[in-house]
Amino acid sequence: MTDPLTGLSTEHGELETELGELYTEQGELYTEQGELYTEQGELYTEQSDPRYREIDRLPTEEIARLMNAADATVPRAVARAIPAVSAAIDAIAARMARGGRLFYVGAGTSGRLGVLDASECPPTFGTDPELVQGVIAGGEAALTRSVEGAEDDRDGGAAAVADRGLGLLDSLVGISASGRAPFVLGALDAAARRGALTVSLSCNPGSPLSERAEHPIEVVVGPEVVAGSTRLKAGTAQKLVLNMISTIVMIRLGRTYGNAMIEVSAVNEKLARRATRMVGDITGAGAAAARGALEAADWNVKVAVLMIERDLGPDGARALLKANGDRLEAARRAGGAA
Repeated sequence: MTDPLTGLSTEHGELETELGELYTEQGELYTEQGELYTEQGELYTEQSDPRYREIDRLPTEEIARLMNAADATVPRAVARAIPAVSAAIDAIAARMARGGRLFYVGAGTSGRLGVLDASECPPTFGTDPELVQGVIAGGEAALTRSVEGAEDDRDGGAAAVADRGLGLLDSLVGISASGRAPFVLGALDAAARRGALTVSLSCNPGSPLSERAEHPIEVVVGPEVVAGSTRLKAGTAQKLVLNMISTIVMIRLGRTYGNAMIEVSAVNEKLARRATRMVGDITGAGAAAARGALEAADWNVKVAVLMIERDLGPDGARALLKANGDRLEAARRAGGAA
């Protein structure tokens, strides 16, 4: 079968097809046949791509290949936004290192993705659930069903920020594929008034959300396979960026050791085995010794490592760790092990 997106190429932020069906450059989107046109104010995420207008007549495998080919363009769009993503991460990490918190705020799919990323931080990085929080328009009910009018509640977004007491050390990432969700705009504006760091993540250029944020991130992925369904390419792009934000912030805060999840919570046997392997890999201890140290350390990997390497009890290892900013590498060097 012929590749449905033959002729598609990207270079320096430009997207072309040889058939003239789609052409984008410098924030404008055209088709030679007049099928699609957006310029300064129209939303890419709401457009209908003519290549997909008859997908309901195609075989299942061909639709799947079309979707897969469309999804393959998302990482390139994310790559173009990496400088903006990196600047936002450094700004967030600087505030969190001084005791700040991170909030994701969104509506619909964007809100669910923010809640998902926030909820993964405690089991992955051992954080307090209050450190990274996801806020969705409509509250918990909106995680599984649409809450009518929630996205349009600008005052609700501001109230969510006030209820959580955002302050000077906190950071808020407003997530909206369109860049126009009133709930998110209200939250971002309220956070800015309180002195919090503001970051936006959208999939349209020059959106109101970008204009308000200190660190605007725009990942322009173009029209969806199903027109307007931003849970597709836009949602994938948002998930990739959120992965970067939370993961790299936690790396910057010392909550990994190398590429190991050193703060992992051993809440089941699989994670207990992983923790045991980490302690063994770092210290060279056998599995039995590593597991014994972990049990004595209440399954804190960093404490167990220092217990083995410095022949310390749990309290002594915790004190050494605390004296070195809770960073294992610094504690090991201070202890003469590394």
